[in-house]
Amino acid sequence: MTQPAHASGFDLKNEQDAARYTLTRDGALVSVLDYRDDGRTIALTRAFTIPTFRGNGYAAEIVAGAVADIEARGDRKVNPVCWYVADWFEANPDKAHLLRGR
Repeated sequence: MTQPAHASGFDLKNEQDAARYTLTRDGALVSVLDYRDDGRTIALTRAFTIPTFRGNGYAAEIVAGAVADIEARGDRKVNPVCWYVADWFEANPDKAHLLRGR
């Protein structure tokens, strides 16, 4: 597990052993982003926000944090398998350089 990143009062962790990013706020898990990593590409497979926390932008927060982490590492491309992640990339074309080519 990597160290938490602090963004906007949230704690973002890359739990590599579980192949997921987690987003917590005040110790409560609010969102999860599952992935598969083959060593060249990270497939972001499912963004999920705990139902009681939906509607607060937490899914966007976790995707943005994960994309920033992947970009900072600089050694992977992204395959946006999850529809929400694909929509996030459409809304953030400045990150399109991270997308895996077809």
